[in-house]
Amino acid sequence: MRWRLARTLWLVQFAYMAEYRAEIALWALSGVLPFIMLGLWSAAAGSGAGGGLDLGLSPAELGRYFLCVFVVRQFSVVWVVWQFEEDALQGRLSPYLLQPLHPLWRYVAAHQAEQATRLPFVLLIASLFFLLQPQSFAWPGPARVLLGVLAVGLAFAINFLLQSLIATLCFWSERASALERLLYVPTVFLSGLVAPLQAFPPELRRLALHTPFPYLIGFPAQVLAGNPMGEGQPFGLAAGFAAMALWIALLLPLLVLLWRAGVRRYSAMGA
Repeated sequence: MRWRLARTLWLVQFAYMAEYRAEIALWALSGVLPFIMLGLWSAAAGSGAGGGLDLGLSPAELGRYFLCVFVVRQFSVVWVVWQFEEDALQGRLSPYLLQPLHPLWRYVAAHQAEQATRLPFVLLIASLFFLLQPQSFAWPGPARVLLGVLAVGLAFAINFLLQSLIATLCFWSERASALERLLYVPTVFLSGLVAPLQAFPPELRRLALHTPFPYLIGFPAQVLAGNPMGEGQPFGLAAGFAAMALWIALLLPLLVLLWRAGVRRYSAMGA
């Protein structure tokens, strides 16, 4: 019964997202920042005295890293704050709360359906990248593909929990999306989006690794790219997955508590 409900919900959301596939294609194309940063870091690594900046990655590994950053971003992006806020302001949230299905599952299904519609565009862009950067091409083994998919899935879970925590503030504020912007700067600069963590000063790198942000992009991208991990590298494979599991274990109970408190307040306001 639950599997049939989940399947139906996903198919409905997929049909809805397919209507906006042109817009989703533009969203996918708008995420080209990693390729811009690849050009900048490649120039920095190959210029100057002594061979330029040493990131601990070869040019091919650097290219694969930023391609995988692009891929990870496409499949871990979360916009639940804006959708939840709109539903709350327009009154759609009230009937959702009366139904037996938890409202957040609707947003999970919508995100996954959107990811499915992005897949062809991501594959096309990746193919074009390898045509322009053939030295970065490497055929991934099954183990790396499975670990990469797992890392991307966990990154999406962490990001969804973070965004959902902010979304629940709509029970207290009409503009919770303004608070979401506070996460933008640390997400950009500590996640590995604009630079691999190897380029960070040691103190900043240690600080970043004690936050969830590197596990949203940097760690999954390294896993997916198959770049060196372990001794002398910011991430260890087992330690990275353990940190992701720990952040999920911390954020999920917090979301449950905040959601229950918000629903109680929402019900009292509507009484």
